[in-house]
Amino acid sequence: MASSLSLLSRTFRPLVGRSAVLSAPGARAFSATPRAGQQQESDSAPAAAADAAAATEAVKHSTTKRQRTRPTAKNTAAATAKANAAADNVLEELKALQIVPLGQQINKTDLEKQDDALKVRLKLAKAAVQMKTKYPSSPSLRWYRTPVYPYLHKGKPVKELTLPRKKHSGRNNRGRITVRHQGGGHKQRIRKVDFFRRTMGKQTVVRIEYDPGRSAHIALVEHNKTGALSYILACEGLRAGDVVESFRSGIPQDLIDTMGGTLDTAMLSSHTAQRGNCLPLRLIPLGTIVHNIGITATGPGKLCRSAGTYGRLFELHPETNRAVIRLQSGEYRYVALNACATIGIVSNPDHQHRSLGKAGRARNLGIRPSVRGVAMNKIDHPHGGGRGKSKGNKISMSKWGVKAKSGFKTRRGKNVNRMLVKDRPRGKDKKSGRA
Repeated sequence: MASSLSLLSRTFRPLVGRSAVLSAPGARAFSATPRAGQQQESDSAPAAAADAAAATEAVKHSTTKRQRTRPTAKNTAAATAKANAAADNVLEELKALQIVPLGQQINKTDLEKQDDALKVRLKLAKAAVQMKTKYPSSPSLRWYRTPVYPYLHKGKPVKELTLPRKKHSGRNNRGRITVRHQGGGHKQRIRKVDFFRRTMGKQTVVRIEYDPGRSAHIALVEHNKTGALSYILACEGLRAGDVVESFRSGIPQDLIDTMGGTLDTAMLSSHTAQRGNCLPLRLIPLGTIVHNIGITATGPGKLCRSAGTYGRLFELHPETNRAVIRLQSGEYRYVALNACATIGIVSNPDHQHRSLGKAGRARNLGIRPSVRGVAMNKIDHPHGGGRGKSKGNKISMSKWGVKAKSGFKTRRGKNVNRMLVKDRPRGKDKKSGRA
């Protein structure tokens, strides 16, 4: 019995010691020389060595995986802060050495600032306006579509620049309807928009607002020196923070000093012909797109004031003190040479693409239904009465008996407007696209 216990102890003692050594990290496998009379230990030595080698490789792989684990959020934040601090230090050193990084400039000239502003405006012009639609859970929502303008002011207007609007529902002082299809609608206030633009000096755009009384947007501007607030028509691309100026009352002396004390037409155009600025037509380069165009030298702007409209300066005639403007319809007409005009296109050009979707939204805007003549009674319209929906083989005419077709002439004479240079294309010329 004692001899058997001693044999077992001699057999398993080397294996236990060898496994304890191999289990330690970084331990290497080794082979032991079998002793005489211990055949079982010598037979199990190669297998033990192979197991030890496998254990060592597993330890190495586990250590490598432990080192390749993803960094924590704390380590990432610290590394980011360290990189930002290093970048700031490099920029400060470059600034101290008067070295400007690529794409940046420290003391920009006025022309370079104008180029940057033009790049921003071109980027805004290329940005497509999104049309808001809703899930068609009802027929009124299926066709509803309206442009989205996230830059519009969502609050109330300046009360001092508004007036209460008293609606007359298309009736005159005798109570008779002179304009049909008007009445009702939401309560509104009239915005006092400055169409004269006589105030000199730079004005900063505070915000862009919605005006219920017109299709275009309006801009609230603040005078840089006096702080006076006023509303002007917003042109396309005008945003809060932009600076506009009116040169209708003359050229400021400081601008003349920057040009060397003399009025250079090219230099003056580069400083004044900016989007949103108001100038006399004689100071605007030919071919410039303008809006809010005046007719007389002292009057307000009257042409091209609705959403998306504009005119183009076509000719200047100093000898007759007149200028020629080409309108979008293809009409050419005379205006005074000293009449005012604002550079750019009127804002909200996608107003024409909106769809109200239902009659209720039109009623909220103060628009009443347009009833067809064949749906009326005989006493109410020449097309009314009868059985069914037929007008009785009558010539198409208005409610008051004025013929609508059949070549009925509605023009009193040719070239009644003396300010008209060339009438807009009509008939075949209009279909062929001639202007």
